[in-house]
Amino acid sequence: MDMYELTSHMRSLINIINKETSFNPNTITQEKIEKLNDSVSASSAFKHALGKYPSNIESETFIIPVIDGAITGYYFRKRGIREMSDVTPLIIFFHGGGWMFGNMNLYNNLCARLSDCTHAPVLSVDYRLAPKYKFPTAVEDCYSTLVWAAAGCRYWKIDPDRIYVIGDCAGANLAAVVSRLARDRKGPTIAGQVLICPITDGRMRTASHEKFKDSPTLTDKQVAFYINQYAREPKDILNPNFSPLLGLDQSRLPETLIICAEYDPLRDDGSLYAQELIQADTKATFLEVKNTVHGFIRYYKATGTDESFCAISQFVSGRPVEQVTLITHREYEKALRREMSNLKRKNKHLIPIETES
Repeated sequence: MDMYELTSHMRSLINIINKETSFNPNTITQEKIEKLNDSVSASSAFKHALGKYPSNIESETFIIPVIDGAITGYYFRKRGIREMSDVTPLIIFFHGGGWMFGNMNLYNNLCARLSDCTHAPVLSVDYRLAPKYKFPTAVEDCYSTLVWAAAGCRYWKIDPDRIYVIGDCAGANLAAVVSRLARDRKGPTIAGQVLICPITDGRMRTASHEKFKDSPTLTDKQVAFYINQYAREPKDILNPNFSPLLGLDQSRLPETLIICAEYDPLRDDGSLYAQELIQADTKATFLEVKNTVHGFIRYYKATGTDESFCAISQFVSGRPVEQVTLITHREYEKALRREMSNLKRKNKHLIPIETES
Protein backbone atom coordinates (compact mmCIF):
# COMPACT_ATOMS: atom_id res chain seq x y z
CA MET A 1 0.00 0.00 0.00
CA ASP A 2 3.05 2.27 -0.11
CA MET A 3 1.96 4.09 -3.28
CA TYR A 4 -1.40 5.09 -1.82
CA GLU A 5 -1.94 8.17 0.35
CA LEU A 6 -4.20 6.66 3.00
CA THR A 7 -4.87 7.67 6.58
CA SER A 8 -3.71 5.33 9.33
CA HIS A 9 -7.37 4.54 10.02
CA MET A 10 -7.91 3.51 6.38
CA ARG A 11 -4.83 1.30 6.42
CA SER A 12 -6.09 -0.46 9.54
CA LEU A 13 -9.56 -0.75 8.03
CA ILE A 14 -8.20 -2.29 4.82
CA ASN A 15 -6.34 -4.92 6.83
CA ILE A 16 -9.58 -5.85 8.60
CA ILE A 17 -11.52 -5.94 5.31
CA ASN A 18 -8.99 -8.13 3.55
CA LYS A 19 -8.93 -10.65 6.39
CA GLU A 20 -12.68 -11.16 5.94
CA THR A 21 -13.30 -10.73 2.22
CA SER A 22 -10.08 -11.19 0.25
CA PHE A 23 -9.64 -14.22 -2.03
CA ASN A 24 -7.20 -15.56 -4.62
CA PRO A 25 -8.85 -16.00 -8.05
CA ASN A 26 -6.34 -18.71 -8.90
CA THR A 27 -7.27 -20.99 -6.02
CA ILE A 28 -10.88 -20.19 -5.06
CA THR A 29 -13.42 -23.00 -5.50
CA GLN A 30 -17.20 -23.07 -5.82
CA GLU A 31 -17.33 -24.46 -2.29
CA LYS A 32 -15.35 -21.47 -1.03
CA ILE A 33 -17.63 -19.06 -2.92
CA GLU A 34 -20.72 -20.59 -1.33
CA LYS A 35 -19.09 -20.51 2.10
CA LEU A 36 -18.27 -16.80 1.76
CA ASN A 37 -21.84 -16.08 0.67
CA ASP A 38 -23.43 -18.10 3.47
CA SER A 39 -21.14 -17.14 6.31
CA VAL A 40 -21.71 -14.53 8.96
CA SER A 41 -18.54 -12.74 10.00
CA ALA A 42 -17.38 -13.70 13.49
CA SER A 43 -14.93 -10.82 13.65
CA SER A 44 -16.03 -8.07 16.01
CA ALA A 45 -13.58 -5.69 14.30
CA PHE A 46 -15.23 -6.30 10.93
CA LYS A 47 -18.74 -5.86 12.36
CA HIS A 48 -17.60 -2.61 13.94
CA ALA A 49 -16.24 -1.46 10.56
CA LEU A 50 -19.65 -2.05 8.96
CA GLY A 51 -21.23 0.29 11.50
CA LYS A 52 -24.23 0.13 13.80
CA TYR A 53 -27.70 -0.58 12.54
CA PRO A 54 -29.81 2.60 13.03
CA SER A 55 -32.32 2.09 15.84
CA ASN A 56 -35.09 3.96 14.01
CA ILE A 57 -35.09 1.67 10.95
CA GLU A 58 -37.34 -1.37 10.63
CA SER A 59 -37.26 -3.99 7.89
CA GLU A 60 -39.48 -6.45 6.07
CA THR A 61 -38.76 -9.32 3.74
CA PHE A 62 -40.61 -9.87 0.47
CA ILE A 63 -40.65 -12.62 -2.12
CA ILE A 64 -40.33 -11.10 -5.61
CA PRO A 65 -41.40 -13.07 -8.70
CA VAL A 66 -38.78 -13.16 -11.47
CA ILE A 67 -38.27 -15.13 -14.68
CA ASP A 68 -38.15 -18.86 -13.83
CA GLY A 69 -38.26 -18.35 -10.10
CA ALA A 70 -38.37 -15.93 -7.18
CA ILE A 71 -35.86 -13.87 -5.22
CA THR A 72 -35.85 -12.10 -1.86
CA GLY A 73 -36.18 -8.37 -1.34
CA TYR A 74 -35.26 -6.64 1.91
CA TYR A 75 -37.23 -3.48 2.63
CA PHE A 76 -35.83 -0.85 5.02
CA ARG A 77 -37.83 2.15 6.20
CA LYS A 78 -38.03 4.60 9.06
CA ARG A 79 -40.53 3.73 11.74
CA GLY A 80 -43.87 5.46 11.28
CA ILE A 81 -43.46 6.00 7.54
CA ARG A 82 -46.72 4.18 6.78
CA GLU A 83 -48.60 6.66 8.97
CA MET A 84 -47.27 9.61 6.98
CA SER A 85 -49.77 11.35 4.72
CA ASP A 86 -47.19 12.32 2.10
CA VAL A 87 -45.70 9.92 -0.42
CA THR A 88 -41.93 9.40 -0.40
CA PRO A 89 -39.20 8.44 -2.87
CA LEU A 90 -38.09 4.82 -3.13
CA ILE A 91 -34.51 3.59 -3.48
CA ILE A 92 -33.94 0.21 -5.11
CA PHE A 93 -30.48 -0.97 -4.13
CA PHE A 94 -28.36 -3.53 -5.99
CA HIS A 95 -25.43 -4.87 -3.95
CA GLY A 96 -21.88 -5.32 -5.17
CA GLY A 97 -19.70 -8.40 -5.09
CA GLY A 98 -18.72 -8.98 -8.70
CA TRP A 99 -22.11 -10.56 -9.53
CA MET A 100 -20.83 -13.54 -7.49
CA PHE A 101 -20.90 -12.59 -3.84
CA GLY A 102 -23.99 -11.37 -2.07
CA ASN A 103 -23.89 -11.94 1.65
CA MET A 104 -26.51 -9.47 2.82
CA ASN A 105 -24.72 -9.18 6.17
CA LEU A 106 -22.34 -6.89 4.29
CA TYR A 107 -25.14 -4.59 3.14
CA ASN A 108 -27.96 -4.59 5.71
CA ASN A 109 -26.38 -1.80 7.75
CA LEU A 110 -25.53 0.19 4.62
CA CYS A 111 -29.12 -0.01 3.37
CA ALA A 112 -30.50 0.94 6.77
CA ARG A 113 -28.18 3.95 6.98
CA LEU A 114 -29.13 4.91 3.43
CA SER A 115 -32.80 4.92 4.41
CA ASP A 116 -31.99 6.88 7.56
CA CYS A 117 -30.06 9.66 5.83
CA THR A 118 -32.31 10.02 2.75
CA HIS A 119 -35.62 9.53 4.63
CA ALA A 120 -36.62 7.17 1.79
CA PRO A 121 -37.44 3.46 2.01
CA VAL A 122 -34.78 1.18 0.52
CA LEU A 123 -35.54 -2.10 -1.25
CA SER A 124 -32.40 -4.26 -1.43
CA VAL A 125 -32.40 -6.98 -4.09
CA ASP A 126 -30.99 -10.46 -3.46
CA TYR A 127 -30.55 -11.24 -7.16
CA ARG A 128 -29.31 -14.66 -8.30
CA LEU A 129 -25.53 -14.99 -8.45
CA ALA A 130 -22.87 -16.21 -10.86
CA PRO A 131 -21.36 -18.61 -11.68
CA LYS A 132 -24.50 -20.71 -11.16
CA TYR A 133 -26.61 -18.01 -12.80
CA LYS A 134 -24.80 -16.36 -15.69
CA PHE A 135 -25.54 -13.13 -17.56
CA PRO A 136 -28.25 -11.90 -18.01
CA THR A 137 -30.00 -13.54 -15.04
CA ALA A 138 -28.96 -10.85 -12.55
CA VAL A 139 -30.01 -8.14 -15.00
CA GLU A 140 -33.48 -9.62 -15.47
CA ASP A 141 -33.90 -10.23 -11.73
CA CYS A 142 -33.14 -6.57 -11.03
CA TYR A 143 -35.41 -5.31 -13.79
CA SER A 144 -38.24 -7.56 -12.60
CA THR A 145 -37.76 -6.07 -9.13
CA LEU A 146 -38.15 -2.56 -10.55
CA VAL A 147 -41.42 -3.53 -12.25
CA TRP A 148 -42.68 -5.30 -9.12
CA ALA A 149 -41.78 -2.38 -6.85
CA ALA A 150 -43.36 0.20 -9.17
CA ALA A 151 -46.60 -1.80 -9.06
CA GLY A 152 -46.53 -1.66 -5.24
CA CYS A 153 -46.06 2.10 -4.94
CA ARG A 154 -49.59 2.72 -3.64
CA TYR A 155 -49.22 0.08 -0.91
CA TRP A 156 -45.94 1.60 0.27
CA LYS A 157 -47.02 5.24 -0.20
CA ILE A 158 -44.26 5.72 -2.77
CA ASP A 159 -44.25 8.43 -5.42
CA PRO A 160 -44.01 6.44 -8.71
CA ASP A 161 -42.16 9.37 -10.28
CA ARG A 162 -39.41 9.30 -7.63
CA ILE A 163 -37.92 5.83 -7.88
CA TYR A 164 -34.11 5.79 -7.72
CA VAL A 165 -31.81 2.88 -8.53
CA ILE A 166 -28.51 2.71 -6.65
CA GLY A 167 -25.71 0.17 -6.63
CA ASP A 168 -22.02 -0.29 -5.94
CA CYS A 169 -19.48 -2.10 -8.14
CA ALA A 170 -21.37 -4.89 -9.96
CA GLY A 171 -24.55 -3.56 -8.37
CA ALA A 172 -23.86 -0.19 -10.01
CA ASN A 173 -23.43 -2.03 -13.31
CA LEU A 174 -26.87 -3.59 -12.78
CA ALA A 175 -28.39 -0.21 -11.89
CA ALA A 176 -27.03 1.30 -15.12
CA VAL A 177 -28.37 -1.61 -17.18
CA VAL A 178 -31.79 -1.55 -15.48
CA SER A 179 -32.04 2.14 -16.39
CA ARG A 180 -31.32 1.24 -20.03
CA LEU A 181 -33.93 -1.52 -20.01
CA ALA A 182 -36.56 0.73 -18.44
CA ARG A 183 -35.98 3.20 -21.29
CA ASP A 184 -35.91 0.62 -24.08
CA ARG A 185 -38.84 -1.46 -22.79
CA LYS A 186 -40.90 1.59 -21.85
CA GLY A 187 -40.89 0.37 -18.28
CA PRO A 188 -41.35 2.25 -14.97
CA THR A 189 -40.02 5.78 -14.68
CA ILE A 190 -36.66 6.07 -12.95
CA ALA A 191 -36.04 9.49 -11.43
CA GLY A 192 -32.29 9.00 -11.07
CA GLN A 193 -29.47 6.50 -10.79
CA VAL A 194 -26.50 6.52 -8.43
CA LEU A 195 -23.55 4.45 -9.58
CA ILE A 196 -20.87 3.88 -6.95
CA CYS A 197 -17.55 2.52 -8.29
CA PRO A 198 -19.34 0.99 -11.30
CA ILE A 199 -18.15 -1.61 -13.78
CA THR A 200 -19.20 -0.17 -17.14
CA ASP A 201 -16.77 -1.82 -19.60
CA GLY A 202 -15.88 -5.48 -19.32
CA ARG A 203 -12.91 -5.11 -21.69
CA MET A 204 -10.76 -3.65 -18.87
CA ARG A 205 -8.76 -1.34 -21.16
CA THR A 206 -8.74 1.90 -19.21
CA ALA A 207 -5.70 3.65 -17.73
CA SER A 208 -6.94 3.14 -14.16
CA HIS A 209 -7.03 -0.63 -14.68
CA GLU A 210 -3.31 -0.51 -15.34
CA LYS A 211 -2.41 2.11 -12.73
CA PHE A 212 -4.32 0.48 -9.86
CA LYS A 213 -4.18 -3.16 -10.94
CA ASP A 214 -2.91 -4.13 -7.48
CA SER A 215 -5.12 -1.81 -5.45
CA PRO A 216 -5.61 -2.78 -1.79
CA THR A 217 -9.24 -3.98 -1.96
CA LEU A 218 -9.74 -4.91 -5.63
CA THR A 219 -7.12 -6.21 -8.03
CA ASP A 220 -7.31 -6.44 -11.78
CA LYS A 221 -7.10 -10.23 -11.52
CA GLN A 222 -10.19 -10.24 -9.34
CA VAL A 223 -12.09 -8.01 -11.78
CA ALA A 224 -11.18 -10.34 -14.66
CA PHE A 225 -12.28 -13.34 -12.59
CA TYR A 226 -15.66 -11.73 -11.86
CA ILE A 227 -16.23 -10.90 -15.51
CA ASN A 228 -15.30 -14.38 -16.70
CA GLN A 229 -17.56 -16.02 -14.14
CA TYR A 230 -20.52 -13.77 -15.01
CA ALA A 231 -20.29 -14.00 -18.82
CA ARG A 232 -21.74 -17.01 -20.62
CA GLU A 233 -19.31 -16.52 -23.50
CA PRO A 234 -16.69 -13.86 -24.41
CA LYS A 235 -18.97 -11.94 -26.77
CA ASP A 236 -21.34 -11.15 -23.87
CA ILE A 237 -18.81 -8.56 -22.73
CA LEU A 238 -19.62 -6.44 -25.80
CA ASN A 239 -23.34 -6.43 -25.03
CA PRO A 240 -24.45 -3.01 -23.67
CA ASN A 241 -26.46 -4.88 -21.04
CA PHE A 242 -23.13 -6.25 -19.79
CA SER A 243 -20.94 -3.22 -20.57
CA PRO A 244 -23.23 -0.15 -20.60
CA LEU A 245 -20.35 2.10 -21.69
CA LEU A 246 -20.48 0.35 -25.08
CA GLY A 247 -24.11 1.28 -25.73
CA LEU A 248 -24.64 3.26 -28.93
CA ASP A 249 -27.47 5.34 -27.45
CA GLN A 250 -26.79 6.99 -24.08
CA SER A 251 -29.61 9.51 -24.39
CA ARG A 252 -32.91 9.66 -22.50
CA LEU A 253 -31.45 7.95 -19.46
CA PRO A 254 -32.21 9.10 -15.89
CA GLU A 255 -30.16 11.82 -14.25
CA THR A 256 -27.00 10.10 -13.10
CA LEU A 257 -24.72 10.58 -10.11
CA ILE A 258 -21.46 8.62 -10.34
CA ILE A 259 -19.18 8.36 -7.31
CA CYS A 260 -15.78 6.71 -7.62
CA ALA A 261 -12.73 6.13 -5.44
CA GLU A 262 -9.40 7.61 -6.44
CA TYR A 263 -7.43 4.36 -5.96
CA ASP A 264 -9.70 2.01 -7.88
CA PRO A 265 -9.09 0.11 -11.13
CA LEU A 266 -12.73 0.94 -11.97
CA ARG A 267 -12.31 4.70 -11.56
CA ASP A 268 -12.17 5.39 -15.30
CA ASP A 269 -15.19 3.14 -15.90
CA GLY A 270 -17.13 5.75 -13.96
CA SER A 271 -15.57 8.89 -15.42
CA LEU A 272 -15.81 7.69 -19.03
CA TYR A 273 -19.44 6.66 -18.57
CA ALA A 274 -20.26 10.10 -17.17
CA GLN A 275 -18.63 11.70 -20.22
CA GLU A 276 -20.65 9.51 -22.59
CA LEU A 277 -23.90 10.38 -20.84
CA ILE A 278 -23.20 14.11 -20.89
CA GLN A 279 -22.29 14.00 -24.59
CA ALA A 280 -25.67 12.35 -25.23
CA ASP A 281 -27.46 15.12 -23.29
CA THR A 282 -28.16 12.90 -20.30
CA LYS A 283 -27.60 14.92 -17.13
CA ALA A 284 -24.73 13.42 -15.15
CA THR A 285 -22.16 14.32 -12.53
CA PHE A 286 -18.95 12.46 -11.76
CA LEU A 287 -17.49 12.80 -8.27
CA GLU A 288 -14.12 11.33 -7.28
CA VAL A 289 -13.47 10.63 -3.61
CA LYS A 290 -9.80 11.28 -2.95
CA ASN A 291 -7.50 9.06 -0.88
CA THR A 292 -9.82 6.08 -0.69
CA VAL A 293 -10.28 2.65 -2.25
CA HIS A 294 -12.86 0.47 -3.95
CA GLY A 295 -15.72 -0.61 -1.68
CA PHE A 296 -15.21 2.21 0.82
CA ILE A 297 -18.91 3.08 1.09
CA ARG A 298 -19.77 -0.17 2.89
CA TYR A 299 -17.75 0.96 5.93
CA TYR A 300 -19.27 3.84 7.85
CA LYS A 301 -16.02 5.51 8.97
CA ALA A 302 -14.05 4.95 5.78
CA THR A 303 -12.64 7.97 3.98
CA GLY A 304 -15.39 9.38 1.78
CA THR A 305 -18.38 7.48 3.19
CA ASP A 306 -20.01 10.43 4.95
CA GLU A 307 -19.50 12.72 1.96
CA SER A 308 -20.90 10.10 -0.43
CA PHE A 309 -23.98 9.47 1.69
CA CYS A 310 -24.54 13.23 1.82
CA ALA A 311 -24.24 13.48 -1.97
CA ILE A 312 -26.78 10.69 -2.40
CA SER A 313 -29.11 12.40 0.07
CA GLN A 314 -28.84 15.68 -1.87
CA PHE A 315 -29.71 13.89 -5.10
CA VAL A 316 -32.64 11.86 -3.74
CA SER A 317 -34.09 14.97 -2.05
CA GLY A 318 -34.41 16.60 -5.47
CA ARG A 319 -31.25 18.68 -5.82
CA PRO A 320 -30.25 18.93 -9.53
CA VAL A 321 -27.47 16.45 -10.18
CA GLU A 322 -25.19 19.20 -11.50
CA GLN A 323 -25.34 20.87 -8.06
CA VAL A 324 -24.57 17.77 -5.99
CA THR A 325 -21.22 17.99 -4.20
CA LEU A 326 -19.03 15.85 -1.96
CA ILE A 327 -19.48 17.46 1.42
CA THR A 328 -20.01 16.12 4.93
CA HIS A 329 -23.49 16.14 6.44
CA ARG A 330 -22.38 18.72 9.02
CA GLU A 331 -20.99 21.03 6.34
CA TYR A 332 -24.11 20.58 4.21
CA GLU A 333 -26.43 21.48 7.11
CA LYS A 334 -24.37 24.63 7.74
CA ALA A 335 -24.62 25.55 4.06
CA LEU A 336 -28.41 25.07 4.11
CA ARG A 337 -28.70 27.31 7.18
CA ARG A 338 -26.66 30.00 5.42
CA GLU A 339 -28.88 29.74 2.34
CA MET A 340 -32.01 30.13 4.47
CA SER A 341 -30.52 33.08 6.35
CA ASN A 342 -29.54 34.83 3.13
CA LEU A 343 -32.99 34.19 1.68
CA LYS A 344 -34.69 35.71 4.73
CA ARG A 345 -32.48 38.80 4.59
CA LYS A 346 -33.17 39.18 0.88
CA ASN A 347 -36.94 38.95 1.35
CA LYS A 348 -37.42 40.82 4.65
CA HIS A 349 -38.45 44.06 2.93
CA LEU A 350 -41.04 42.40 0.71
CA ILE A 351 -44.60 43.42 1.50
CA PRO A 352 -47.05 40.51 1.57
CA ILE A 353 -49.99 40.84 -0.84
CA GLU A 354 -53.38 40.68 0.85
CA THR A 355 -55.96 38.63 -0.98
CA GLU A 356 -59.72 38.98 -0.75
CA SER A 357 -61.42 36.27 1.25
